[in-house]
Amino acid sequence: MTQAPDPPSLPPLRIGILGAARIAPWAVITPARSNPEVVVAAIAARDPRRAQAFARRHRIPRPVASYQALVEDPEIDAVYVPLPAALHGRWTLAALAAGRHVLCEKPFAANADEAASVAAAAQRSGLVVMEAFHYRHHALVTRILELLAEGAIGEVTQVRARFHLPLPSRGNIRYDLALGGGALMDAGCYPVHLVRTVVRATGDDGEPTVVSARARERSGSGIDDVMTASLSFPGGVTGEISCGMHRLPRGFPTARIIGTRGEIRVLNFVVPQAGCRLTVRAGGKHMRVPVPRRPSTYACQLSAFAGAVLRGGPVLTDAADAVASMRVIDACYRGAGLAPREPLPAG
Repeated sequence: MTQAPDPPSLPPLRIGILGAARIAPWAVITPARSNPEVVVAAIAARDPRRAQAFARRHRIPRPVASYQALVEDPEIDAVYVPLPAALHGRWTLAALAAGRHVLCEKPFAANADEAASVAAAAQRSGLVVMEAFHYRHHALVTRILELLAEGAIGEVTQVRARFHLPLPSRGNIRYDLALGGGALMDAGCYPVHLVRTVVRATGDDGEPTVVSARARERSGSGIDDVMTASLSFPGGVTGEISCGMHRLPRGFPTARIIGTRGEIRVLNFVVPQAGCRLTVRAGGKHMRVPVPRRPSTYACQLSAFAGAVLRGGPVLTDAADAVASMRVIDACYRGAGLAPREPLPAG
């Protein structure tokens, strides 16, 4: 019997990076080295000299003179956008207009209106656009959703998630309103997304209402360095989110999923490769559920992105999902008496 030949391999996905951001080595450069389907081909930065230095440091073949030159580069298939949030929408739109697929860092845009404009452009283009919620692609989240589907804690009634991180530098861009800064934009988008993801897994496809929100504003700047909010979903599930930027460490991001017959607790849902814990309490029993740490969330995300572009695989964090998250974020800001962020004007 003659064995069928292996299907022809596809050429690797050539990715260009917009901005010499600290997250780029974690999110794309390092995982690409062990992924034969991906090549980091070029880098652009505001300062061409910085792009050249970044390219040398990370062994990227080509530094490109400008952001626009990179998105229009014919030797690039896809663009990774790790710029400040106020620039995400503009450069995702520019990449789509140039015919490039996009992996855009979270949050997807400055606000929900801009996110909706980007989502509409993505739908018209037929290109892959993925919001970089890397945690969503890890085995930890897969196992959580499996436990819910198995009825491990009965019907879900409440989901709580928090992410507080240390941020000692006063000059950090997360404190810059014009660049889309704020605790909710940077850290809080994770709890918002996790709560939405868990509730959707219960079969409730409706989006939440923000019942209340409270922020600690940084010296009248419009920047929230702490935000808490209560959510209500159409099916009756409630949500609680908490986030903050602090001078001192505040521990790992955590989540608690409460059901009619028990609860699931999660330690470090954002970067489980750094250490995580998943436990189920139900029927008087306390069980720790094993979860593999590897591959990393970023490696899983890059594989998913390449699979979506090269083979038409699923996009778990697509543009429509991003719009829904941004609507919650905007509503939290308004509920706390602060204004949603605005895109940075061109020029």
